This record gives sequence, structure tokens and C-alpha cells, in this order.
Amino acid sequence: MTAPGAAAATTGQPPPRSRTVFAAAHVVADPHADTTPDGPAALDWDATLAFRRHLWAHGLGVAEAMDTAQRGMGLDWSGAAELIRRSAAEARATGGRIACGTGTDQLPPHGGTLADVRAAYEEQLTLAEEAGAQPVLMASRQLAALAGGPDTYRDLYGHLLRQTTRPVILHWLGPMFDPALTGYWGSRDLETATETLLHIIADHPAKVDGVKVSLLDAPREVALRRRLPKGVRCYTGDDFHYPELIAGDAHGFSDALLGVFDPLAPLAAGALRLLDTGDTAAFRATLDPTVPLARHLFRAPTRYYKTGVVLLAWLAGHQSHFTMVGGLQSARSLPHLRRAYELADGLGLFPDPELAATRIRTLLTVYGAAEPQPQPAATARYGAPARPTERDT
Repeated sequence: MTAPGAAAATTGQPPPRSRTVFAAAHVVADPHADTTPDGPAALDWDATLAFRRHLWAHGLGVAEAMDTAQRGMGLDWSGAAELIRRSAAEARATGGRIACGTGTDQLPPHGGTLADVRAAYEEQLTLAEEAGAQPVLMASRQLAALAGGPDTYRDLYGHLLRQTTRPVILHWLGPMFDPALTGYWGSRDLETATETLLHIIADHPAKVDGVKVSLLDAPREVALRRRLPKGVRCYTGDDFHYPELIAGDAHGFSDALLGVFDPLAPLAAGALRLLDTGDTAAFRATLDPTVPLARHLFRAPTRYYKTGVVLLAWLAGHQSHFTMVGGLQSARSLPHLRRAYELADGLGLFPDPELAATRIRTLLTVYGAAEPQPQPAATARYGAPARPTERDT
């Protein structure tokens, strides 16, 4: 059954008081552009920026140009740089909070030197800061390939943190999200990697706002956040265990920077307002039922979660098509997409359930998998309309 009114959460809300929360936002491709999977991305800027306004209206911050925006999976540095400029300008105009990913993806995948990596980071940091956005120091594939061990990370990150003009967010993205990042922080052993990260933060605590942890390992995240210096946040990037990590325990809690909050924005915002009142039980009762959808979207191979995120944005009416940069709409199977629709509909995520049902039926029909036809949960209970809607294209 579709949760009554769940998709109609109040908008124009202030940010949550009890937690700092960013939703990592997807980009909307231009479906009319004549592009190729390995060519430059073409974006629908109006739809892309409108979706960021949707997130800000719910009181969430926007984490821009992150892996949810297909950095390294269809969106190159040129496109990401323009995205940062435009979104940061939109944030200033609307008063929304924004943090932007900065990395080294203007470099070729292989070759180069550590000096090249440092210069690439500096270029992207400068752009983000000049745009007025908080930088997120994203994990670098090129650094992972070149680094000789933990000291390489301490030296390079120390150099970058000494020159930043405002505290940054560090990003530990696990290999389930990007296999090229295996052994980040100089070791495949996660205990050793954790020590290196903590040393970097301890060396520059005033320059680190927080660390985003995307390892899908809740006990490890809890252990890390308990060791962070006072004032340094732990931003959960765990799209499997976020309700318990955000709720926290007697020793503390995680803030959030999550890709799954892209489709969950209305529900997440409502849950966070409950947490602001101190009602942790109601927060968990609201957010816990979303975990099956999150686990489905982020199932292995996890890096293709973006396909399900964009599908749900299309079904919810935030964009007019299911086209992704790099052709990534083909990265998940039809049964996977159908199940994502069913789980999202059960949560009441679609403002117009009939529109969502029509669109998923259209998708399945085009690819020869239309039977049995899905119906929105509300329709299944109360009866189908006399005729299918004609508003969808």
C-alpha cells in the first residue's frame, strides 16, 4: 500500500538542526544530444538545476559533482566544472548549502606523476573555492595507482589542506563503489588505512570539517567516528545502514552525505525533522522502511546504483526521460528496475503514482518485458482508472 501523503512532504523547510545532511545529486542528461558513451556529457541544465532546488526546498544540502553525478562514469572534468559553477551560483541565489567534489579526473587514467596529481587537485580546489562551494576532497584513482604507501597520502593531503581557505570534507570511497580505489590511504588492510586517515586529520584538524565514509561497514564507521578529533564530523556514506548511523548511540552519531537521499529526499527530510524534536523512535520508524529500497539500488555491482536513482527521478516526474550520460540507463536489468519501482511505490515516493505506473509500463513494453503489468499500490487496492493516462510521453 502506498503510504498516504508520504510524497507530499512540506517543502521550503529549513535545514535540520540536529544533523548536517547532504544529498548527493544526480545529473539529468540531454536526451536530444547526439552523443556517444565515451564522448563528453551533454546535460539538460534546466532539469539538473531544478532537481537541486527540489533538494534545497526540503532542507537538505546538495553534494555536487560527486560519484552520484557520474564522475568518472560519463561525466568528465569539463562537465563537472560547469556543473560546479552553475550549481554554486544556484545555491547562492536560493540560500542552499552546497559542497562540491574535487578530484583529479582531468588527468588520463594511466601514467603521470604525483606532481600531476597534486596540480590536478589544486586546480579543482581552486575552482570550487572560487565558486563559493565547500570542497570535498574526493578519492583519486590516479593517486591510488601511483602512491607508494601511507606516507604518500600524508604528504599530498597535507600539502592540499595547508592551502585550503575553508575546512574541507575528506572522502573515503570503498572499492565496492570504485574498484580502482582498492588500497586507498596506502594499504588494503582497513585498520592500517584508518590509521593513515586519522593521522592526516590529526595533523590538520582545523582544515577538516569532516570525513565521508563510504565503506558499507557500520561497525568500522562507528569505530572511526569515535576516534575523530572534537569538531570533526563523520558523514555517513553508508547507503545500507544510514538510519542507525544517523540516529547514533550514547557515544555520538554520524551526519550524512548520501546518494540514497537523492530519491528519498521527502521522506528523509521528514524523518530528520522528527529527529530534531528528539523523537528518535519516530525517526527510525520513518527511515527504517526505506532500507530495502536502498539495499536494492546499491546491490553489487554497487557502482551502478546511479541507474536506479535516475529511474526513480523519472518515475517521480523530476525529469521527462530515462536517459543517462554515458548510456548508463542500460547498466541495470529490467527486473532490477521493476523491483526498484515496486519498492519506491510502496514507500509513497511518487507524487503521482499513476504517472509512475504508466512510465514503468512504457519502459517494460519497449524492452519486451511488459507482462505482468505493474500497478501502483494505491491503484491495486482501490481499482484501476477506466482508461490509461495520456499525459506521459
